[in-house]
Amino acid sequence: MADDRREMFRQLAVYSQAGMTFVFSILIGFGMGWALDNKVFAGKTAPYLTFIFLGCGIAAGFKGLWDLTRKMNDG
Repeated sequence: MADDRREMFRQLAVYSQAGMTFVFSILIGFGMGWALDNKVFAGKTAPYLTFIFLGCGIAAGFKGLWDLTRKMNDG
């Protein structure tokens, strides 16, 4: 019974890590792009850097998910 509960909490931690990693990488990418757009262009142009860094954040999120699923399948 205790081993089942321990395994359940371990899986819960792994899945919550996957979700938080994906969301935070997107938010960090968006925030960096937004900050740079406001710093470099003073918010007077289209948000090019916001879109570029948002794309990088999404890519980083998927890479993090990919690495986590490979780690889960190996061990």
